[in-house]
Amino acid sequence: MTLVPLPAFADNYIWMLQDGSNAIVVDPGDAQPVFDALTRDKLQLAAILVTHHHPDHTGGVAALHAATGAPVFGPARERIPEPFTPLLHGDTAEVLGLRFQVVDVPGHTAGHIAYFLPASRGEAPLLFCGDTLFSGGCGRLFEGTPAQMLASLDALAALPGDARVCCAHEYTLANLRFAQAVEPGNADLTQYTAHCENLRAQGQPTLPSQLATERRINPFLRSREATVLRAVRAHAGLSADAGEADVFAALRQWKNDFR
Repeated sequence: MTLVPLPAFADNYIWMLQDGSNAIVVDPGDAQPVFDALTRDKLQLAAILVTHHHPDHTGGVAALHAATGAPVFGPARERIPEPFTPLLHGDTAEVLGLRFQVVDVPGHTAGHIAYFLPASRGEAPLLFCGDTLFSGGCGRLFEGTPAQMLASLDALAALPGDARVCCAHEYTLANLRFAQAVEPGNADLTQYTAHCENLRAQGQPTLPSQLATERRINPFLRSREATVLRAVRAHAGLSADAGEADVFAALRQWKNDFR
């Protein structure tokens, strides 16, 4: 299966998996880029996967379903354009012989889910994580709590390190600027930043990332690391006995305010 990021809006990616005849799309906030790709590559749309209810992830769902009849899969605890198959943690979505595993990842929204496709056919695993995990960052907490988001990121970080991380936004360079403020001595982060800057200079996406890379450079996956703990405590004035969720909340607030 070929993985293609379809740019949408200012910085969204609609992810498409296609085998030359059929396609699956994830979080089509805008139908037109999908229609264009289907027409250009002579593809049939086999399924639509949705991670959460925000309009920039669902805005094209109704039009795509109406035009193609492709089934829609989405989070059971959120309002997704009907009709759709509601999914909960532990469920699977089976399309084109692929079994996508559903992971509950509340935090950005209350019912956000991610889709994990294990390694198969000689290809590395895939993680479609919506707005929960970004390269170098994580989503804002619009509906969930810091403790929920921390647990969600822990669940994603526990997946295989070679998983390709398919985030829904091209936020990487802005996230890495913040990550460097948190961990200026992180050599892996410095190297990865240069790599991503080179990609963007060539007009290329920085995504997908790799989960093993994110574990080394993403402060939100590293909030328990001594270097990150020291930085957050110093920035936010936290006591040494502050809990993990409090540290994570302070880290997220630092990012919210970072310019």
